[in-house]
Amino acid sequence: MQRPSSNLRARVFPNHWSLLFGQIAFYSFVVILFSGVVLMLDYKPSAEQVVYDGPYGPLRGTEMSRALDSTLAITFETRGGLLIRQLHHWATLIMVAAILLHLLQLFFTAGFRRPRRLNWLVVFGLLVITLGAALTGTSLPDDMASGTSLAVLDGVLQATPFVGSALSWLLFGGEFPGDVISRFYPLHIAVLPAAIVVLFLALRRKSGQTVRGRAAAVAVVKRVGLFCFVVGVSVVMAATATINPVWLYGPADPADTSAGVGPAWYLAFLDGSLRLAPGWEVVWWGRTISFAVLLPVAICTLFLALVAVYPFIEERMTGDRKEHHVLERPRANPIRTGIGVAGIVFYGVLWAAAGADTLAVQFHLSFNTLLRVFQILLILGPPAALVITRRICLGLQQQDTEIATHGIETGRIVRRPDGGYVEDHRPSVRQLMPR
Repeated sequence: MQRPSSNLRARVFPNHWSLLFGQIAFYSFVVILFSGVVLMLDYKPSAEQVVYDGPYGPLRGTEMSRALDSTLAITFETRGGLLIRQLHHWATLIMVAAILLHLLQLFFTAGFRRPRRLNWLVVFGLLVITLGAALTGTSLPDDMASGTSLAVLDGVLQATPFVGSALSWLLFGGEFPGDVISRFYPLHIAVLPAAIVVLFLALRRKSGQTVRGRAAAVAVVKRVGLFCFVVGVSVVMAATATINPVWLYGPADPADTSAGVGPAWYLAFLDGSLRLAPGWEVVWWGRTISFAVLLPVAICTLFLALVAVYPFIEERMTGDRKEHHVLERPRANPIRTGIGVAGIVFYGVLWAAAGADTLAVQFHLSFNTLLRVFQILLILGPPAALVITRRICLGLQQQDTEIATHGIETGRIVRRPDGGYVEDHRPSVRQLMPR
């Protein structure tokens, strides 16, 4: 069995920027926890209807839930309340982005192989639970934007054959919109954060990093510096960029929707899949089954399931059951890298399709034509990305072989004794290593 060398054990803190995403996600989670505790002090998780009588004039006299009323009070009446709300939101977006980038880093460098296969599942589970926490959190203000998102979710559940109505009733505690706040609030503040903490601890335990002496002091300084950087960036974003302005949307109303409101960027691929699905319907056993909803939900679920089990699929297909303690360059495995880029293209097309209406307006294009283009890209884009990426990786491998064999080009032309001219090469690092 392959054992890590002593110099690998000495690498107690990653220095390359691509290896820091996991820690950025954790530090963002710390910011989310502290800001969330502050918000809990004044937030009222209640769907009880009240009449707004706060300082924001356009909504004064409007009937709304106590949840939205307390959110507006935090925004306009609590000192620093708007800053804390936006800090909470921006830190969540940073955490989701960091986890996604960490997954990509693990995939393209083969960081999911034995003995770290479970690390991949932990990080993937962390992503899914974080998305759930973000979804429940954005629903708590009970504004028009969150109400529109919940209406879409209710439509997806209702489209499930035979059990759709039961699923909707179970989630919303009755007929939509029900009392979803009382159900989402404990999930958001207790259940899902506890699950995230457990997964972070499991990830930390499996990393197996132990530091002592001077190395421990250096690692602590680096971690503190990175934590301060994450907090600083989050605060600057919260102080300068407005996000989730609930006062502009107004209270949620199942009969209305807000123009221009779309899902959060990390869930946009789901909305894009709904837009690109053909409007197929069949009648079976006296029930109308809409594939316009079932097909995109099934495809997105299958896509996420394949992402979760990919390490086991690759191990089964390649038969590689050895332990690997060194990361692999993406070009070293053209097929895997091509599959990864194809997955990014698939996700990217769905993500871009979620904004097809905005793109059509901004660039004066036909909305239907734009959707047709995205449908074609969704089918042809991933295979083309796989082939092109594989060819690029093979070309880079050939370049590495030439450098290792002949050295690195210097751009200096020298004349040989026989009168010919050749380019001078300097030895590469591999050529200088003792054999």
